[in-house]
Amino acid sequence: MKLYTCGTKSKKFGAPRHRCARAAMALDKAGYEHEFGVVPGYKRLPWTRRGDVRAEIEALTGQSDVPVLVLDDGEAINGTATIVRLGALPPGGLSGPSGPSRPRIGHADA
Repeated sequence: MKLYTCGTKSKKFGAPRHRCARAAMALDKAGYEHEFGVVPGYKRLPWTRRGDVRAEIEALTGQSDVPVLVLDDGEAINGTATIVRLGALPPGGLSGPSGPSRPRIGHADA
């Protein structure tokens, strides 16, 4: 699975209150291994998001905000609260098919 975050707001560099860092820390705490995909641009600095700098995120989710978690089956989940909630599932809960143990959620909520 791959977690897309902004700039340097990964678990190692981001402030714990930053939405990208919270998503990464929730996955780490739950024991999920993931790689990072860092995308350029910042929401509060719109000129840093000009052009197609977040085209991959937009193609995955239909919007340009991060964090975005792409599961091994290709499902893209965006929104900090959703990623944190899904990170609380028991190991294997994010890797299996969707269903009662893993709801299919693809909208931003944070």
